[in-house]
Amino acid sequence: MKIEQIKVKNYKTLQDVTIDNIPNMAVFLGQNGAGKTTLFDVFGFLHDALQTNVKAALAKRGQFKEVISRGKAGSIEIMIKFRPSKDDPLITYELSIGLNTRGVPIVAREVVRFRRGVAHGAPWKILEFSNGEGVAADGDLSSYEDVRLAERSKQKLESSDILAIKGLGQFKEFGPVSKLRHLIEDWYISAFHIEDARNTRDAGYSESLSTSGDNLALVTKYMYDNHRDRFDEILHKMEQRIPGVTKVDATETADGRIVLRFKDGSFKDPFVSRFVSDGTIKMFTYLILLGAPEQHALLCVEEPENQLYPQLLGELAEEFRDYAIKGGQVFISTHSPDFINAVELKELYCLTKKDGFTQIVKAADNALIRSLCEGGDKLGELWRQGILLGGDEVV
Repeated sequence: MKIEQIKVKNYKTLQDVTIDNIPNMAVFLGQNGAGKTTLFDVFGFLHDALQTNVKAALAKRGQFKEVISRGKAGSIEIMIKFRPSKDDPLITYELSIGLNTRGVPIVAREVVRFRRGVAHGAPWKILEFSNGEGVAADGDLSSYEDVRLAERSKQKLESSDILAIKGLGQFKEFGPVSKLRHLIEDWYISAFHIEDARNTRDAGYSESLSTSGDNLALVTKYMYDNHRDRFDEILHKMEQRIPGVTKVDATETADGRIVLRFKDGSFKDPFVSRFVSDGTIKMFTYLILLGAPEQHALLCVEEPENQLYPQLLGELAEEFRDYAIKGGQVFISTHSPDFINAVELKELYCLTKKDGFTQIVKAADNALIRSLCEGGDKLGELWRQGILLGGDEVV
């Protein structure tokens, strides 16, 4: 799956932003407070709203009044355009969240649009809900030459703060809606914490890395036991990236806990994870995440440069790009010149603030930056020189 466009209105500092022509790997550069975390929180919000409801997702962020842009009235609006695969038609999802007359958050409007067999013109609505009620197109849409001919049935949700795609997306007959639900459910919004990853865990079973990384030892054991070829490839990369590391294993202790151990070729005995450097733990965690047999539809990773040596950042960027090429879209936020030096011009978006609100500009759309890059300048050096971002304005 691939997201091609995002529009956000009235979501914290994202008062009115549009991100177009999004590549498989997109890197968002900005100073602290520019809005990088807020951008990624949009995806976290949609995921939380789908898992629970809009009211709970807003409460987690301090209620509606703390989420809507300062000084703005009306609704919070999010629009995403994506393709399930490169050969599939474009699907558009529009969500508007407001307050009812009692000040309670509701889904004011939710629309899914789909185009099939129509080369031009606006895609047609196959789902439209407002305040808990609406209509959705039934049946296999691929059987219609024109989706305008699809039959539509009335539906009513249990509550006006529930996303319609939550229920309808469980049924195969609502194909595009089901694919949209799968996209949002499968987003991985990293909230990695070094100390969580160091922790031992009770013996158990985990196939996928948690967003905090607290089950790293369990996933390592799963990978070793069930996907040895992938695990050996990860270990080979660790040997290349971190000098001295010759072996990594997850061992069950006598009291039934799983401990992650790293072997340094210079020493006889391995080190348990709590004695290993932050950079070693973080690089290994990223390699486990990127080497998993099942890819996430979207990875959102904030500031991967933290705790890593600058010389490792270029190699890490290549690992992320390889993941994206294989089919999993990757969004990365950063303010590291060393990481940006490994980023391609078409992958970079610059975030600044103007009048308190975030502005997002694609670096490739700036003629000066294009010219300097064509002349051999690296993006990280342009960032150091203040050319990519200039004060509160985009240069």
